[in-house]
Amino acid sequence: MPTRSRDAATEGHGLETAVEEDIREIKKWERANLAARSRAEQVSDWVAATIASGPSILIHLAWFVCWIVVNAGLFPRLVFDPFPFPFLTMVVSLEAIFLALFVLASQNHLSRQSDKRTHLDLQVNLLAEREMTAVLQVLEDIAEHFKIRTSVRASEIRDLARKTDLHTLARRMEEFTEPQPAMPAPGLRRRPHR
Repeated sequence: MPTRSRDAATEGHGLETAVEEDIREIKKWERANLAARSRAEQVSDWVAATIASGPSILIHLAWFVCWIVVNAGLFPRLVFDPFPFPFLTMVVSLEAIFLALFVLASQNHLSRQSDKRTHLDLQVNLLAEREMTAVLQVLEDIAEHFKIRTSVRASEIRDLARKTDLHTLARRMEEFTEPQPAMPAPGLRRRPHR
């Protein structure tokens, strides 16, 4: 019994070590992606993150309230942009344009990063599928050699052990994503001519 618990502890430790190693690799890959950003992408990411923060929202709120209070006529000597606040409108419009550009640049970077992750995920899945195909072929050979009866039919094992045709699979998946012809509204159905 003590041997089993020691083996289980060793296996658990091995799994933890593998998980830790995977996490380190993912962090390393993420850091490399962040370091590979251009200066413009870094600035765009910083602006997008900063403008969406709580302090930035509070600063904008305070700025608008102060601008409106000062220019609403409560302090006649301080008015520099009388109602309907055309200068404020211009400043806010320019800010919105530039913020939109920074956010779009940041989103483009995130989209490219997502594409890289998706391609990496696909590659890992293809490697795993190839490995499983090889494992199934070896198991089928072992079962056949030792004449072991299995609960899974030999034809099913052979089907699973075949290499997956990625192009055929992709074509089949596209059938599910192709838009279906729109059905006419119930009141607009054509009646057959008599």
